Amino acid sequence: MFTADDKLRHLIEENPQLLGVMTRFGLSFGFGDKTVRKACADDDVDRESFLAVCNFLCHKDYSRYKISLPTIMSYLGKAHAHFLEFLLPSIRRKLIEAINCSDINDIAFLLLRFFDDYVAEVNSHMQHENDEVFSYVKRLSAGEIPVGFRISDYSLNHVSMTDKLNELKDVFIQHYHVKDNEILTSALIDIIHCGDELNRHCEIENELFIPAVEELEQVMKIQSKVGTAKGCAKDVNKGLIGVMTEREKDIIRCVAKGMANKEIASYLCLSIHTVTTYRRNISAKLEIHSAAGLTIFAILNNLINIRDVNPKV
Repeated sequence: MFTADDKLRHLIEENPQLLGVMTRFGLSFGFGDKTVRKACADDDVDRESFLAVCNFLCHKDYSRYKISLPTIMSYLGKAHAHFLEFLLPSIRRKLIEAINCSDINDIAFLLLRFFDDYVAEVNSHMQHENDEVFSYVKRLSAGEIPVGFRISDYSLNHVSMTDKLNELKDVFIQHYHVKDNEILTSALIDIIHCGDELNRHCEIENELFIPAVEELEQVMKIQSKVGTAKGCAKDVNKGLIGVMTEREKDIIRCVAKGMANKEIASYLCLSIHTVTTYRRNISAKLEIHSAAGLTIFAILNNLINIRDVNPKV
C-alpha cells in the first residue's frame, strides 16, 4: 500500500499512469525525492484523497484513506476536461489525417461521423456530472438536502462509455482496408488508451466518489432527524438518561458506531447473551427498538459525537 511517507517518484516508477493522476490533483512536476506527504503539503493537495486514488488504481488497499468530496470532484472535473479538451480531439485530428492519407471514400467519413456522435454522447454525460451531480453534492456539503435527487438515481445507470469506442476501433481494424498508415495505427492505439482511461475513471466514480456521497447523505439524514428530535424531546431525554446505567450507555455507544452484538460483546468483554439482555432492557426503558433510534438518542444526550456515528445505522 502506498503511504504518505513513500517517495512520489516511487509511485510513478511503479505505475507511470499515475502521472495523469498527479496532474489532475494539482501536484507539480520536478518533485525530486519529495515524499507524498511533503509534495501534497507544498501544493496544498488533500493527501488522503490522492493516496486513495493511487492505491485504488494500483489495486492496493485504499480503505484507510478518507475521501474529500471537494477534492475528488475537482479531480474528476479535470479528468473530464482531459477527455473532452485533449484526448478525444487529439484522436479526431489523427483520424482526419489518416483518412486524408488514404483513398477518400464514404466509409471513412461515416466512421468519422460515428466518432463525432460518440464524442457528443461523452460530452453530454460529463457535462451532466459537472452541472447536475457535482452541484447536488456541493449543496449537500453546504448543509442543504435537495429534493428530488439522490446519488443512487445517478449511480444506477452509471457505466463506462467504452462500448461504442471499442466498436469503432474494431470496425477500423477489421473492415477499413489500408496499408502502411502509421497515423491510423497511432489513432487506434490512442483509442485503446482512451478506453482504458475511461474505464478507470468510471471505476473511481463508482468505488470512491459515489460511496462518499452516499455516506454524506446518511450523515445529513441523521442530522435532520436529530434536529427534529431536539425540538420535541429535550425534557423527556433528560429524564431517560438519568435511569441508564454506565454499562447501558456503553452498549448504546457501540450500537451507534454500527457494531453488531458479537462485536459489542468482544469490545466490552461480555458474553453475547449478556449483550442481548442489555439491549432488551435498554429498549424497554427507552421504548426505542431500532439502531437508528438508539443512535439519535445517543447524539441528543451527548453519548457520542455525530462524527463517530456509523452512517449506515
